[in-house]
Amino acid sequence: MQPLEPKTGIGKTEVKKTHESEQSVAGKLLIELGPLLVFFGVNAAYGIFIGTAAFMVATIVALALAWWLYRKVPVMPIVSAVLVLAFGGLTLYLHDDTFIKLKPTIVYTMFAVLLLGGLVAQKPVLALLFGPVFNLTDEGWRKLTIRWAVFFVAMAVLNEFVWRSFSTDTWVSFKAFGFLPITFLFAMSQVPLMQRYGAEENSQQH
Repeated sequence: MQPLEPKTGIGKTEVKKTHESEQSVAGKLLIELGPLLVFFGVNAAYGIFIGTAAFMVATIVALALAWWLYRKVPVMPIVSAVLVLAFGGLTLYLHDDTFIKLKPTIVYTMFAVLLLGGLVAQKPVLALLFGPVFNLTDEGWRKLTIRWAVFFVAMAVLNEFVWRSFSTDTWVSFKAFGFLPITFLFAMSQVPLMQRYGAEENSQQH
């Protein structure tokens, strides 16, 4: 009897998919965190104005990288990049760092208004953006939208408090290492709601 040969082909597809998934996550983290880390590092070494210029360049590079990797760029990073370039340009032109500090406040407020406006118009923005990924009931989308709108308002207020109450270096550090973890933790805290209002689960219960 010949010894059985190891079935090396089994699991190759799964391993490949896992590897591609890990690359995708790494790429998205690089695109999201890269400009902020550049901003933090250059600001620490050379100050807010050179840091702002580096932030603008890194943002453009991140968008180009997103397009090169995925052949598409989500709407929110584009909007954020436009505001980075606009407020960064004003910061450099007027030599006033107030503008770049106001940028997160404007972005968060705009997101909150967009979400609440979608609810008033009975067109939930989150459902339009994430409907293909998450299948929630109408009530689920409504509650999730309200929660995210309130979160964005709170983040806008927090940004105003930090930049008006602390030094520029502290604000840059908080922007680089504070906003994203807070957003991630909030997103994770919404998982129970999304599970509770999953459209498929609710349809099976009835």
